[in-house]
Amino acid sequence: MNTDNEVTLANVAGHFRLEGNLSTIEPYGDGHINRTYLVTTNAKRYILQKMNTNVFPDTKNLMRNIELVTSYLRLKGKETLDIIRTDEGATYYCDSTGSWRVYAFIEHTISYNLVPDAMVFRNAGAAFGGFQNDLAAFDASQLNVTIAHFHDTPSRFHDFRAAVSADSQQRGQTCKAEIDFYRQHADWYPLIVDGLADGSIPLRVTHNDTKLNNILMDATTHKARAIIDLDTIMPGSMLFDFGDSIRFGASAALEDEPDLDKVHFSTKLFEAYARGYLGEVKPSITDRELALLPESAIMMTLECGMRFLADYLCGDTYFATAYPQHNLVRCRTQIKLVQEMEEKLEVSHHIVDNVMEDLR
Repeated sequence: MNTDNEVTLANVAGHFRLEGNLSTIEPYGDGHINRTYLVTTNAKRYILQKMNTNVFPDTKNLMRNIELVTSYLRLKGKETLDIIRTDEGATYYCDSTGSWRVYAFIEHTISYNLVPDAMVFRNAGAAFGGFQNDLAAFDASQLNVTIAHFHDTPSRFHDFRAAVSADSQQRGQTCKAEIDFYRQHADWYPLIVDGLADGSIPLRVTHNDTKLNNILMDATTHKARAIIDLDTIMPGSMLFDFGDSIRFGASAALEDEPDLDKVHFSTKLFEAYARGYLGEVKPSITDRELALLPESAIMMTLECGMRFLADYLCGDTYFATAYPQHNLVRCRTQIKLVQEMEEKLEVSHHIVDNVMEDLR
């Protein structure tokens, strides 16, 4: 990845209220959006990030969202990201090189990039369920939208149809069946946004990036300690977060597996995550949200696959690709998952019903 020079990093770090004398600053992690560095002093460790202002141009409101949510969680006694302020008391620092922030390093934790077993995925469900329940009373309307129409599936479908119509790369002939698949599912797309609009689905704080590696687990107990990567915190539906967790976590294969015979929707992993998640949100989840949990997985998988296909048709301008058909391969894995989720929809509903009965 691109890195910033040592002088720049040391100068930036010097603008924050760090404890001790600076020892080292080195690249850290494998994130694709922000540039992340581990800062070590003779007293503590910190995470320094250069924020991607192309993806998130409104730094002020992004950091306001994070400050509001982390302050609320901390008042409830929850472990969360700890923003280190600048010498002037701000939550971030800007100079000619970019926009920067610092978090205290959360020690003695680990994270996973892939789901190794059902128990880890159940713990992940409990982590994001706990995060959701802890914020159930938080007024989500206070939060700013940092990425417009992020989970507005009808808007995504509008963009998809525009990409199909333009066919700027003349790729439409290679994916007619896939295009037809998303057209045939058009009745699904307003399901959640219409519920938010008419109030039948409550507006809540949503994380919107519920990857497994955004949960810091205790290195000894392997229980969740903190949810990180809060840049996409926005008002929305808990169904966005639950559905997207199932989309990537309950798949038997990677998102870009070319052999579709290896791609399957695992009801075992669905049940593991649902048990962890519902065990935490039981006090706050509504009947309507509960009824739509299995559908939310289909919705988020439809939306993601549609985005992959639209990007393929536009020439791969958004998602990073390793070869020309990469986004098409990703799209096909999502279609296979949707097909199996639809086939197993009744089973998924039975799982949710059984989990809730056990919790009673």
